Amino acid sequence: MSTTVPDPPSASSPPTGDLAVAVEGITKRFPGVVANRDISFGVERGTVHAIVGENGAGKSTLMKILYGVQRPDEGTISVGGEPVTLHSPADAIKHGIGMVFQHFMLADNLTVAENVVLGAEKPHGIGAAARAEITRISDEYGLGIDPRELVADLGVGARQRVEILKVLYRGARTIILDEPTAVLVPQEVDELFDNLRELKREGITVLFISHKLDEVLSVADRVTVIRRGTTVDTVLPQDVTARQLAELMVGSELPTPETEESTVTDRVVLSVRDITLAGAGRNALEDVTLDIHAGEVVGIAGVEGNGQAELVEVLMGMREPVSGSIELEGTDISDWDVRRIREAGVGYIPEDRHRQGLLLDAPLWENRMLGHQTQAPASRRGILTPSDARADTERIVAEYDVRTPGIHVTVGSLSGGNQQKLIIGREMSHAPKVLIASHPTRGVDVGAQAAIWDLIREARREGLAVLLISADLEELIGLSDTIKVILRGRITGEFDPDKVTSQELGSAMTGAGKDAS
Repeated sequence: MSTTVPDPPSASSPPTGDLAVAVEGITKRFPGVVANRDISFGVERGTVHAIVGENGAGKSTLMKILYGVQRPDEGTISVGGEPVTLHSPADAIKHGIGMVFQHFMLADNLTVAENVVLGAEKPHGIGAAARAEITRISDEYGLGIDPRELVADLGVGARQRVEILKVLYRGARTIILDEPTAVLVPQEVDELFDNLRELKREGITVLFISHKLDEVLSVADRVTVIRRGTTVDTVLPQDVTARQLAELMVGSELPTPETEESTVTDRVVLSVRDITLAGAGRNALEDVTLDIHAGEVVGIAGVEGNGQAELVEVLMGMREPVSGSIELEGTDISDWDVRRIREAGVGYIPEDRHRQGLLLDAPLWENRMLGHQTQAPASRRGILTPSDARADTERIVAEYDVRTPGIHVTVGSLSGGNQQKLIIGREMSHAPKVLIASHPTRGVDVGAQAAIWDLIREARREGLAVLLISADLEELIGLSDTIKVILRGRITGEFDPDKVTSQELGSAMTGAGKDAS
């Protein structure tokens, strides 16, 4: 049972330097919910100012207001001490505010220069002058970007630097970074933080939105906490620990991802043998072999794009491998379709909840049936039973703390964390034998993250076999019984979570480390 915890020390005084951006009394209402309520804080010029809070706390709405995507119902925004009205992102850019979104907006078939100038051709054209300006910005801020490179050839960290370069090219002096480390390995995170420190030295202001509180405390000059739509406090990183900050965000004590004693049994639930999947140019998967026992969490670590998504698609029957076999409790399911695999007891938390897990314009109770429409409570003897589905959705909402005005609102109106809790509640409600959890806590707050960790631990204790794919190395190390590294479609290493470090895993993920068992 959670308990209320005292607030940690707040910043001893308001910002003393010049303010790049300030918000005062920002309030934004939507039907049935107040997203922001009287939010106020100031951001000093040339600093990194972190904004943290649970999903649904109002961070995304606030950032959209600062970037001109939405208008506040009340309150004011000031840039450089002058009140401004932002009708659109173009207005925000005119006032020196740019935003780098979590999901990059780059065209792989274009060069860096072509991506950067796209939509901003007027200042420097699209030729030599533009390339020279891109090179100048890259050199000045230590981004290390060659304008001639094809984006398709860049790694994740370099792509992110291209996104930062894009907003600097447009004249931004304040940059909003939304979950910038979500897809980076530890070495790339270090490189990003070096870039942020260089930006600070050059007078650039950064608003840093993240759920990774250790990173927030290591890079931020100040941290503003938002809880349930309003500002709770602005704290100095040296005055708080990550745990205190998390508890301030949710108002209660939180668990860690650490598992207890081993619950791994001798019974193999899912057996994958020598799976090879064809791909463009080279095989997407090459001789992948692994076993998952009852009561075991097998973690998969890898830089995105190295075969994780393809492995999930094969296991779920979405793609047919060239060779190899998959057995569920001794039964070969290699050629089964998705429906048959689902009905046999394979639960699925998809990597992208919007594309693969939800119908955003449909109400919660219809999403409860999604993927399980042939099973109770969604149907009985082949006939849909909406009343049963609605009743069970009410149960999931209560049991999994899905914060919603009701089960009839569209799932797209919920925060990301609450969408994720609905998906997990839906999957766990069918007592799966195997749970394939692909980035189960991506884009969710510390409260929802802790709840999901608890669910996985409890399911593990009860004998569930779990395949956990995550870019969060703390999560992988804390929850897994064994960790396998996937690189270019191959399992290249196996690690003991009790012995491996995040840095060692990061090295193995990029091919720089040594295998360990």
